[in-house]
Amino acid sequence: MDEVFHALANDARRAMLRRLAAGALTVGQLAEPLTMSLAAASKHVQVLERAGLLHRTVSGRRHLCRLRAAPLAQAEAWLSWYEPFWNDRLDALAHLVRTAAPGPENPEHP
Repeated sequence: MDEVFHALANDARRAMLRRLAAGALTVGQLAEPLTMSLAAASKHVQVLERAGLLHRTVSGRRHLCRLRAAPLAQAEAWLSWYEPFWNDRLDALAHLVRTAAPGPENPEHP
C-alpha cells in the first residue's frame, strides 16, 4: 500500500494512469504530453510498475504499458474506511461555520 500511495503522490504518474485507463500505451506515448524526457518517463513507469499499478510488456525496443487497477481498488477500500470520520468532521465544521457566521441564517450573532 505504501508503494501505491507513493506512486499516486506524483502528478505526472497520476496523469499517466489516467491516460492508461483508455488503453495500452508505449512509454514514449506516456511521455509525449508531459514535459519530460523518455528517460524520466521510464523512471515514472518503473515506480508505477513496482506499485503494481501497471504492467509493462517489452517487445524489442517497444515497451507497452497497461493499467492494473486492482491496487487502486485496494487503496480506495483503505481510504473508504476513514470516510465516516471525515464526513463527521466536515459536518461539524459546516455546522460551526453556519452558526458562527453572521447573516440571514444566524441574525443573532454579531
